[in-house]
Amino acid sequence: MIGTHQLRLAMGKRILVDKLDWQVGDGECWSVIGRNGAGKSTLLRTLAGLRQPEAGYVSIDRRALGEWPLQELALKRAFLAQARSDAFSYSVIETVLSARHPYHDNRYWENSDDHHAAIAALAAMEVDHLAARDVRTLSGGERQRVAIAAMLAQDTPLLLLDEPANALDLAHQVSVMSLLSKLCREQRKTVVIVGHDLTLAHSVSSHALLLMGDGRWLAGPVAEVMQPPVLSEYLDHPIEIVRHGERTIFIPGSPQ
Repeated sequence: MIGTHQLRLAMGKRILVDKLDWQVGDGECWSVIGRNGAGKSTLLRTLAGLRQPEAGYVSIDRRALGEWPLQELALKRAFLAQARSDAFSYSVIETVLSARHPYHDNRYWENSDDHHAAIAALAAMEVDHLAARDVRTLSGGERQRVAIAAMLAQDTPLLLLDEPANALDLAHQVSVMSLLSKLCREQRKTVVIVGHDLTLAHSVSSHALLLMGDGRWLAGPVAEVMQPPVLSEYLDHPIEIVRHGERTIFIPGSPQ
């Protein structure tokens, strides 16, 4: 679905990611993990085509990202930013309907299919009762769920999400992450998530990409990559695990 080829990302003189050869297949759910400033959001923006890499390139369906016309790209991938700003008084339903624009070609007004997709996405995020509300009046968690609903309404095979659980209460963190995992399993969508909750990441992801922030990286199935010694090195803090039934719970250990 999406891959990187000898990708290098830098911030000023600092190399964040170097020689990243990484392939993400259809139906896989990847978590991108690393310390603050390790380059997680920078990588996600590069995957979305919002930032040029310092070297190498990104491909989608074996086609270099720069070769995709913008409308075709908008039908292929959706991107959830870490933060957003609402400058205008749009309603919730209008905000979600705007994600249907790539399907409009030369027409502007939405049709019944667009409205059906928007309402279904709002219902999936349990915010359909807020459809008429001004987005500027929503709480942080409600606004986050509306943003995720817009991504779902865009209906792309590739979803790139930067901290989707941000501002959500515990119940909605679990439900949102579980929904994303379900989309991978049942609809063969491909999901790449930046996040900090190791337990959530392990429970919903099939694979993990760890970024060290100095160019080094490690990628593979969660069972191989999300091991305490490896995580402790990449996060620069001792990590321990506790088994509870079928669940694996990650907890910070005591500093040495």
